[in-house]
Amino acid sequence: MNTPLNYDIVTEAIEQMGLGDFSQATIRDIQSLSRILEEKTGEKVIHLEMGVPGLKPSDIALRAEQEALANGCATIYPPNGGIPRIKNAASQFVKAFIGIDIDPLCCIPTTGSMQGTFATFTIWKHSSVANEKGEPTVLFIDPGFPVQTTQCDVIGIKHIGLDIHDYRGKELIAKLEEIIAANNICGIVYSNPNNPSWVCFNEEELEGIGKLATKYDFIVLEDLAYFAMDFRRDLSHPFEAPYQATVARYTDNYMLSVSGSKAFSYAGQRIGVCCISNKLYHRVYPSLQANFGVGEFGNFFANRLMYTFSSGTTHSVQHAMAALMEAACDGSYRFLDDVKEYGRRAKFMKDVLLSNGFYLVYDNDLGAPLADGFYFTVQYPGMNDLELTRKLMYYGIAVYPLDTMGSTQQGVRICTSFFSDDLRPLFKQRIEAFNK
Repeated sequence: MNTPLNYDIVTEAIEQMGLGDFSQATIRDIQSLSRILEEKTGEKVIHLEMGVPGLKPSDIALRAEQEALANGCATIYPPNGGIPRIKNAASQFVKAFIGIDIDPLCCIPTTGSMQGTFATFTIWKHSSVANEKGEPTVLFIDPGFPVQTTQCDVIGIKHIGLDIHDYRGKELIAKLEEIIAANNICGIVYSNPNNPSWVCFNEEELEGIGKLATKYDFIVLEDLAYFAMDFRRDLSHPFEAPYQATVARYTDNYMLSVSGSKAFSYAGQRIGVCCISNKLYHRVYPSLQANFGVGEFGNFFANRLMYTFSSGTTHSVQHAMAALMEAACDGSYRFLDDVKEYGRRAKFMKDVLLSNGFYLVYDNDLGAPLADGFYFTVQYPGMNDLELTRKLMYYGIAVYPLDTMGSTQQGVRICTSFFSDDLRPLFKQRIEAFNK
């Protein structure tokens, strides 16, 4: 067959890697296959599979971390709950861009948001009031980040999911309550904007989730990996509305995961902040007290989990994250101006795909067009998501199938992070050839 990448070479590489129909392929498998194909064919593969930031980090972070190292921080263990600078900066950042008051004590830096979610699922397993009724269960609002369900599996905590494709607004809240009433739910997890669909929950939905959390006494983990990246609204002005939408306005049973990876393009240094509501931080759980000698939720998170995981978060990177948050709060660093580039890339790719037979899978927010951002989802008629993932490889385009992300829909995730302007003609040419 006449495809942009030699058909026989691609087929042979897929067979040698044992990927079969791609049903068991991970993102890393697809990335590895892409690199093998680039080497063997000499052709460029357009990488749309990896959710890795593709922008240069601010010099603010680099200078702060360099200064911290020069001042000797590398010789000193960081406090388990974080250095005062980042705790204060995170508290101010949440106030400035979410409009919520969280005490600095309750803001705990983690080695990336990944460590924060791992710690969260661990504390839910040991503290949940659901323990009194049976096995505690985490409810994921899908589609979502597949590694989080893997974390639950590693920890040994049960999890279930609800795909939001057919449930939004009041229908979403009603369906969630149906699931909650039938299971021992200890926590709900979602990203907002959502990875991979890029749908964004509105205030009505967040209020409903918050009220359920209070009524049934479970905790909500709001994953803000793509902080304020709903570019349909200008969320860039500190201490001014509109703010990042959040469940925190509607319940005290919440944890916010703020990442340095995407919004601040600082992924390689692994830094995030887990912001626990003031009331939840100080809540005492009898099971924690009985089993670990520390009953206070936030104290256990910092001085049992963060201590046993890694003895805190790398000292120098805390200064980098703090400096970014400080500059964002005083208006000297407009971090959203940088990441709007992802939205521009998404718009171009959507236009090319939709004009060549593709369609959006998650295609609207309660009737409104989706924002253009870090991710979006598409499908091509007559194929399932695994077939589309495989066939696009012959055209030098690497994507990721939705069925690995808790979705009940057929389609693939497109990530904009590695798509540079110089790839536009090649992308258009290959998609047109694929459609033809």
